[in-house]
Amino acid sequence: MTDWNTRTKLVHSGTRRSQYGEMAEALFLTQGFAYDSAEQAEARFLSCGEDEFVYARYGNPTTRMFEDRIAAIEGTEDAFATASGMAAVNGALFCFLRPGDHVVAARALFGSCLYVLELLEKFGVEVTLIDGRDLAAWRAAMRGGTRAVFLESVSNPALEVIDIAAVAQIAHAAGALVVVDNVFATPVFSRAVALGADVVVYSATKHIDGSGRALGGVICGTREFIRGVAEPYLKHTGAAMSPFNAWIMLNGMQTLDLRVRAQAANAQAMAEALEGHPKLARVVFPGLASHPQHALAMAQMGSGGTVVAFEVKGGRDAAFRFQNALEIIKISNNLGDAKSIATHPATTTHQRLPDEQKARLGITPGLIRLSLGIEDGGDLIGDVMRALEVI
Repeated sequence: MTDWNTRTKLVHSGTRRSQYGEMAEALFLTQGFAYDSAEQAEARFLSCGEDEFVYARYGNPTTRMFEDRIAAIEGTEDAFATASGMAAVNGALFCFLRPGDHVVAARALFGSCLYVLELLEKFGVEVTLIDGRDLAAWRAAMRGGTRAVFLESVSNPALEVIDIAAVAQIAHAAGALVVVDNVFATPVFSRAVALGADVVVYSATKHIDGSGRALGGVICGTREFIRGVAEPYLKHTGAAMSPFNAWIMLNGMQTLDLRVRAQAANAQAMAEALEGHPKLARVVFPGLASHPQHALAMAQMGSGGTVVAFEVKGGRDAAFRFQNALEIIKISNNLGDAKSIATHPATTTHQRLPDEQKARLGITPGLIRLSLGIEDGGDLIGDVMRALEVI
């Protein structure tokens, strides 16, 4: 299996078949499992084998298929599936941090990620937020008690790209784990582990499902971290993914590579069509040569990703008129969907941030985050251009 290419792994990795030899992944929709004897039950609670399960909150054959498959394409030893992307972020950090520990994090983070860091501070973990693009800031923030660094490889929604390899080198020299939220890079373009990440987190709700059907998350890492550190915390605090959602994710993964590459191609074409438009103050996309970290993005991912950000001149009112004029592209707050989605971060996903913090992160009243789907690229560009005419 290690010699398989990504598309093959996305279809076949981790498959478990019952005695019936079914072709499709089986949905084991069960909470518990029966034992042949009391002695077997006792033995399994003492130590579960590779294909032994005791309770769906601890593990399930369908969920385990998903975990094995995502670990195979991410290049990690193991993975633990969670109920949502934020359950994964929370679990990846809370499972090993203790009062008195220190975390250095990039300040450009999704609002809920910032909230998790605030929770850590309430429990006695010190958090230092820095400009993740500034390697000198990472070096300056490290100290003896730094246990972890946390970053989004591509930030939401301003699309800042962070040098994972350089940050990992700095963090590892200080004895800290590198935890990377890799949603915008997607598992298709990810090289996070090869670049030095210790723990990689995804919201499976995004590209992995890819059809807006179910919530899910996953933490990828070494077997020692996943089973020895993360799993005890996650299974006892109830973060496990449901078998049904795992089954949805498995089906989504079969077309993940095809979808993401089509989305990325649409994003590149959209960014190129929008750059220099007179009604836009700026267009932000790592695939454009004008992006400050373009060279890094190409070296790190080989793609600009599936999301384009742009600032409409005229602020909130103009941004709202633009969104309301769209016909194909839908207004929503998700991303990574097969359907194209327009989001106004300042009033939705990042609404709770103070205005000063929004400004520092580039989240202006006119900023639109556009997640490109798999529709015809020409139709999408036409939809956006017509909507821009309205403003």
